Amino acid sequence: MTSSTECVDQPSSADQRTRIQTLNDQLRQTGTGGRVVLTAGIAALPAKDIAGILMAVANFDAFDGDNDPWGEHDCALLHVDDRQLFFKIDYYDRALTNLSPDATDPAVTIRIMTVMLAEEY
Repeated sequence: MTSSTECVDQPSSADQRTRIQTLNDQLRQTGTGGRVVLTAGIAALPAKDIAGILMAVANFDAFDGDNDPWGEHDCALLHVDDRQLFFKIDYYDRALTNLSPDATDPAVTIRIMTVMLAEEY
């Protein structure tokens, strides 16, 4: 697996960044603390391929300045077998109508992690 895309979000203080990173890692690694959405391209794959992709996303740890400039572990481009994939975590308010007022606070935030084929981006 490799990463090579840049994801841009709002910069935050070190404490906020650490809290957001922890919450994002929890969703990415365990599927808890938010929702995981698969695009049509991912969902159309065989179940074993989907399982492998979700495992690769969960195990991804090659965050760097190119794909994680704010240190929030919110997105990356990676390769699984011959597929190039992308995941992105976004922060919405509880009604899912606007961006979250505070991405560090699960009481006011729903995290949505979208997993897609790179060509679907």
